[in-house]
Amino acid sequence: MLTSHPSRESLHNEVHARPYERLTAPLCLSHIAMVGPQAGAAYAHMVELLRKRHLALPDADANHFSADLGGVHLRWEKHAEFHTCTFWKSLPEPPDSFDGAAIAEMPPEWLAALPGEWLVGLHMLVLNAPGLKQADQVIAPELRRFIAANLQEDSLVGASLMDGDAQVYTDFRMRADGFSRVVLASDGLNPRRLGRAVQRLLEIETYRMTALLGLPMAREVGASLVHAEVDLATVAGQIRSAQRTEEPELLRQLTQLAGEVESLYARTHARFSASAAYFELLQRRINELRERRIEALQTLGDFMDRRLMPAMQTCAWAARRQQALSERISRISNLLRTRVEIEQQQSSQDLLDAMNRRQKAQMLLQGAVEGLSVAAVTYYGGGLVGYLAKGAKASGLNLLPDVAVAISVPLIALAVWLGIRRLHRSAQAAAD
Repeated sequence: MLTSHPSRESLHNEVHARPYERLTAPLCLSHIAMVGPQAGAAYAHMVELLRKRHLALPDADANHFSADLGGVHLRWEKHAEFHTCTFWKSLPEPPDSFDGAAIAEMPPEWLAALPGEWLVGLHMLVLNAPGLKQADQVIAPELRRFIAANLQEDSLVGASLMDGDAQVYTDFRMRADGFSRVVLASDGLNPRRLGRAVQRLLEIETYRMTALLGLPMAREVGASLVHAEVDLATVAGQIRSAQRTEEPELLRQLTQLAGEVESLYARTHARFSASAAYFELLQRRINELRERRIEALQTLGDFMDRRLMPAMQTCAWAARRQQALSERISRISNLLRTRVEIEQQQSSQDLLDAMNRRQKAQMLLQGAVEGLSVAAVTYYGGGLVGYLAKGAKASGLNLLPDVAVAISVPLIALAVWLGIRRLHRSAQAAAD
C-alpha cells in the first residue's frame, strides 16, 4: 500500500537492460553502428522490418530488442548519439573464410535506408577450438593457418581471454567492404559466457570509433587556438604601453577574443567529454576480458594504449588548452579593467578637487556679495529712517533727521548681518 516513485520499476529493471545473448559456436556476426539519427527514426526503421515479417513489435520507448528474422538474428540497441545493429547466424560447419557474412542475409534496400551515418563495421567469426587451455598462450596450428589466410600478420593483435577459455585475433584493418575482421576461438565456453565475450568485443570496437570522433575536432581546435593565443599575446603586449585613449579599443578586442574562445569551448566541450567517457568504457570492457599475452602478439589493451591513447590525450590536451586560454583572457581582461577603473577613480578625484576649488572661490565671492548686500540694505534702510525722521520733524516733533540716520545705520547693519548669519545656519542644518 506504499506510494511508489514514478521511476521505481524502470530503475529496478535497469540492471537487466541490454542482456547478453546466448550464443553457440560456430557462428558469424556482422556489427554496424550508425551515428546521428533523428529521434525515433531508427526505431521506426526497425519496426518497418519487423512488421513486414509479421513479428512482434517492441515497445515505443524500447532501447533494445532481439528478433529471429528466419535464419539470421537481429539485435538492435539505441544509445545517446548512435544506434547499433548486430546480425548473426549459426554455421553448420567451421568456415574457411569471412565469405557469407550475416549482414548479407538482410535486404539491401533496407540496409541502404538505415538512419544516420555509418561509423562502425565489423565481421566476427566465432570458432570452436578444443584444446586452447592445454596450449594456453600458444596459437594452435589450424587456427594459425586460418588467421594467416584471413588477417594481416604484420598488424595482428591477439590475446587469451576468459581465463584461457577463448582467444581473440584481429588486425584492425578495414577491408574493401568497409568492415574490419575479428576471429574469436572458444574452448567450451557456455552460451552465456560466449555471449558476454562477443558483446564485450563488439563494444570495444564501437567505443573505439566513437571515442575517436573527438580527434578531428581536437585538431581543428588546435589550429584555432594558435591564432587566438597569438592575438592574446599581441593585445597583452599593447596593454603595457597603451595610452588612456587606447584602452577602450584593447578592452573591445579582449571581449571579442573571449567570445570567440567561449564559443569554441561551448561547441567542442560536449564532444571531448563524450570521447573521454567512451574511452573509459573501452578500458573497462578490455579489463573485463582478463587478457593474457599469446606468444609475441600485442594484446588489445596494449594496442589501445599505444595507438588510441595518443588520440585521447590530444582531445584532453585541446580541452585543457581551451580552458587555460579562457582563464588567461579573463585575467588580462580583469587587469585591464582594474587599470581603467583606477584611472577613472583618479579622474574622479581630480574632478572633485577642481569642484572643491571652485566651491571655495564661489564662497569667497558669495562673502563679498553678502558684504555688499549688508551695505546696500543698510544704505536703503538709513534712507527710509531719514524719510521717517523728516516727516516727524515736519509734524512738529523735535527730531533731527541726520542724527536719527546716524544712529540707525549701525543698528540696521547689525540686524542685517545677524539675519544673514541665521539664514546660513538654517541652510546648513537643512543640508545636514
